[in-house]
Amino acid sequence: MPTSLSPLVIRFGRLGDTLLLQPLLRRLHARYGRPCRLLAVGQYSVELYREQPDVSEVIALRAHHRPFPLSPEQWRAVHALRGMRQVPVYVCEPQPRSLARIRLLLKLAGVADDHCVFLNDMPAPPGSHWIEHLLQLADATPVAFRAAFGAVACTTSATPQLLVSAQERAECDQWLMRRQLSGHPLVLFQPANKRTIRWNGVRAASDDDKQWPVAHWARVAAAVHAQLPDAKILLCGAPNETAYLESIRSGMAQPGVEVVATELPLPRLKALLAVAHSMISVDTGPAHIAAAMGCPLVVMFGSVSPAYWMPRSGVPGMVHVLGGPPFNRVDAIAPDEVIDAWRGAPVRVAPATSAPA
Repeated sequence: MPTSLSPLVIRFGRLGDTLLLQPLLRRLHARYGRPCRLLAVGQYSVELYREQPDVSEVIALRAHHRPFPLSPEQWRAVHALRGMRQVPVYVCEPQPRSLARIRLLLKLAGVADDHCVFLNDMPAPPGSHWIEHLLQLADATPVAFRAAFGAVACTTSATPQLLVSAQERAECDQWLMRRQLSGHPLVLFQPANKRTIRWNGVRAASDDDKQWPVAHWARVAAAVHAQLPDAKILLCGAPNETAYLESIRSGMAQPGVEVVATELPLPRLKALLAVAHSMISVDTGPAHIAAAMGCPLVVMFGSVSPAYWMPRSGVPGMVHVLGGPPFNRVDAIAPDEVIDAWRGAPVRVAPATSAPA
């Protein structure tokens, strides 16, 4: 048995789910002595963990539910997994359909059951955050590796942390200069979530527990402008959310509000959140990145429990959570609550340039 190994971590989640793996990846790196390999979905997985010390490789699928005969990339994943049959495998997938596909991939690759541990086999500690559940998995050891690594225990942070490379920072600085945003306090609004846009347009508010009224965003923007007259308010989101964000911008009376949804590839968003004044967001993936980058954050929850899913920051007091059960909808949160939380956020002293080991 080698004295160090590169564990394989598997999770077919969205952006926020993938970001929340970071403490587990760091713990496994410490336990096994080598960075992890990650099997995930979406180009965002590659961009999120590029040049991060706890990940040596990301194998990213685009459509993991497609039938095998129609998905050459899944066969390529099987081929890659065949080269990892002698490493510990940590399956962090809670969704039954995705978990079934992962089990099939492992079987086709010939990965032995005693090389794997599964999150679904471990009940979450009562009242715990999702990260604690993941770290419970990271502390477990597949049967085949218990002789060499079963007694290896490590204490690492339970807070996601990301590095911004010099190239990412320089590219973001150039973008800020081109957009004439340099030197202004930058307050980011993230109004949309993964469910906001459907194939036929914006989802009805009654069917989206995270949709906050346009008038509420406008009132918060007015308060930001009153306190920071020189600030630029950037409406963030995915490119397909641009029209929705423009509808929000058109409802705001004050200047200095810009839609940047088509201009924020993930590396730039990460670098931007490392220097932004603050972010106000519904519960969605970029809010977790903001917290990981030490950006002051006000985040609004709908029907999902903040106790289990709230973003975590390595800087105390940077995350202020509003909403969640029993209210179950963000439109139950008054604009004044958000304004007061934003005004009470700590002042950022310096950009987050690195993460501790």
